[in-house]
Amino acid sequence: MTDIAHGWLSRRIVKYLEQVSPGQESFTPSDPSALEAVLQPGDVLLVEGNTRVSGIIKYLTQSTWSHSAIYTGPRFNKRASDGKPHVLIEANLGQGVITAPLSKYMSFHTRICRPVGLSDEDRERVVDYMIKRLGIEYDVKNIIDLMRYLVPVPIPARFRRRMLSFGSGVPTKVICSGLIAQAFESVSYPILPRIELVDSREKRREILHIRHHSLYMPRDFDISPYFRIVKPTIELGFDYHKLRWANRPLPPEDEREDVPRPLAESGNPPLVPELPEQVAASISA
Repeated sequence: MTDIAHGWLSRRIVKYLEQVSPGQESFTPSDPSALEAVLQPGDVLLVEGNTRVSGIIKYLTQSTWSHSAIYTGPRFNKRASDGKPHVLIEANLGQGVITAPLSKYMSFHTRICRPVGLSDEDRERVVDYMIKRLGIEYDVKNIIDLMRYLVPVPIPARFRRRMLSFGSGVPTKVICSGLIAQAFESVSYPILPRIELVDSREKRREILHIRHHSLYMPRDFDISPYFRIVKPTIELGFDYHKLRWANRPLPPEDEREDVPRPLAESGNPPLVPELPEQVAASISA
């Protein structure tokens, strides 16, 4: 009876935490075509979530990012309701480790973090590590781990990261960064290692120590010196001359066909240049 009561209460708390926070709006959603064009297997996709638990994570980590997923490419025989293939692996509260389509986050503020110098072989090993953990269910019966998210009290900065890792309760690991950190640790790729300086007669050396995966947060991939920030608009060839500003007059009728992208209905065009022809063709194919 106690287990049933705990399970019921946990599910209620999870349902509350997954609700969208009132007044949440995406700051700068990514251009869908550009985002899809530049992602590579092994890239970490950071997401600025809009749920109650996302707000708590952003507060505790003092960061824009509340969620992370890893891009695998279209290797699953599964599609979303919009027909888009599942190309991400993530861990969600109440769901565990699942696949997801990129279209799930098209209206969200996102960032691509790419491991620098990671070999193709190790890149595949990272992806395989994540694939092998698909279907792992997180135990949401740990009431203490869930309840502490609901305590609206100021938390000293030095304790915030520990709030998301203490207790080793499974619900705290639904922040997918912990699982992704394990995947990169499996190939000895650093994220934010603890650095120990050792002096010797020859030279001063840096010895890297692996942090426990439960201490990693989405923002750590953003600030890591070993991950490159990939901005789709810039990667695909940015030319500020092609931007169409709302306070500028429209081109003449006979020239509008040459405008890179169709004007928005409101007359306020997107500030993203047209995709290169070869990239656009590859996406449509």
